Amino acid sequence: MASKNYKIAVIGGDGTGPEVVAEGLKVLKAASNKFGFKYETTMFDYGGDRYLKTGKTITPEEIEGLKKFDAIYLGAIGHPDVKPGILEQGILLATRFGLDQYINLRPVKLYKEEFTPVKNKQPKDIDFVVIRENSEGLYKGMGEFRDKGTKNEVAIQISYNTRKGVERCIRYAFDYCRKRNKAKKLTLCGKTNVLTFAWDLWQRTFDDVKKDYPDIQTDYAHVDATTMWFVKNPEWFDCIVTDNMFGDIITDLGAMIQGGMGIAAGGNINPQGVSMFEPIGGSAPKYTGKHVINPLAAICALGMLLETIGEDKAGKAVEAAVIKVATTKMKSLAAGKMGYSTEEVGDLVASNI
Repeated sequence: MASKNYKIAVIGGDGTGPEVVAEGLKVLKAASNKFGFKYETTMFDYGGDRYLKTGKTITPEEIEGLKKFDAIYLGAIGHPDVKPGILEQGILLATRFGLDQYINLRPVKLYKEEFTPVKNKQPKDIDFVVIRENSEGLYKGMGEFRDKGTKNEVAIQISYNTRKGVERCIRYAFDYCRKRNKAKKLTLCGKTNVLTFAWDLWQRTFDDVKKDYPDIQTDYAHVDATTMWFVKNPEWFDCIVTDNMFGDIITDLGAMIQGGMGIAAGGNINPQGVSMFEPIGGSAPKYTGKHVINPLAAICALGMLLETIGEDKAGKAVEAAVIKVATTKMKSLAAGKMGYSTEEVGDLVASNI
């Protein structure tokens, strides 16, 4: 059977984004040579520099154009000269919503005991996945001001949840938990005791859907308790499903217990469409051009991309190479403390594919 020629859209983005993406593409080339698949990349300049020159973030036509790709590989969005929120909403959220990337997938995996700030925890203790609803909730941007600028001002921010949106996220989480085939346990993380409308819907939907998955063990944890247990007993978790806001918060804590932003990768998934993969550490503008940023998160994101488009063996080989380099070569995962430059880390991973 002839191997598929994958079309990959590449958005280097801002700050150190293009630097880490370059190392990911180096690893992609090594993986394609080893596993015999073909690909072509198309570079896009969506980001802060383009916005400052043209006033454009990303247009509906440009989002439509991304639908013809097999996947999107993103470096980072966030520019020090652009007011916070403009690029994040105008590019990141616009792309997620426009391509209906309704799942945010965040593996949290410790590769080496020395990398975690949590005492007495080993790689076997920190190995779980957060499945975050990625298209609804508070991030819809719905709400209003009343009497703005007066002493009686009211700001209303609406958490918008639909049965359809919640159910498709929860079903994806059950399917993912089954496919992952580790502890086969799915935890619903919410706040049923206070957020009584949204989380009543989430809990009822979860209880309905779990009837279709008798092989999966289920439980529930409040979001505040979840943050506590991430630190105290991370080994309790296998897969976690949660809403947009809570998922955003707990995955940053997850990144810290797995060793920091330098190793944390995520996927914005549309299981029926085009998905986008990125390191979650942001653009880190203070390190731009210094060749010290850790590219491993971007390389891990590339591994997730490969697994999602169907190149499972290549994706697993990328992760295995990252683990080998991180555990046997690097002094630290922190920028400037790795013992190698950004480019040298990329070379090491590529040579270990």
